[in-house]
Amino acid sequence: QVQLVESGGGLVQAGGSLRLSCVVSGRIFSVNDMGWYRQAPGKQRELVARITSGGSTNYADSVKGRFTISRGNAKNTVYLQMNSLKPEDTAVYYCHAHLTWDYWGQGTQVTVSS
Repeated sequence: QVQLVESGGGLVQAGGSLRLSCVVSGRIFSVNDMGWYRQAPGKQRELVARITSGGSTNYADSVKGRFTISRGNAKNTVYLQMNSLKPEDTAVYYCHAHLTWDYWGQGTQVTVSS
């Protein structure tokens, strides 16, 4: 059973920072792409940032220059450093990992107050 466990969400004022973490555990051989998505109330889930097993990254235009995605040395952990947060970043953030199939975390709430 593969599990993704996220942590690091919370409430922060505009301009502040948060760091999200996600660990993949269970019967895994290797983890390919990993990423973070978010879903705000009344909106569709959208890609925030993605990182390949080789370290290539891509970001949503709305977070470029403010968010940084990275992976741990063990390659089963992914982080999202979020700086200069804005109220429009408020959403539930979901970790995604592609192994043989796609797996999702349970989501962590990020709330940015103005």
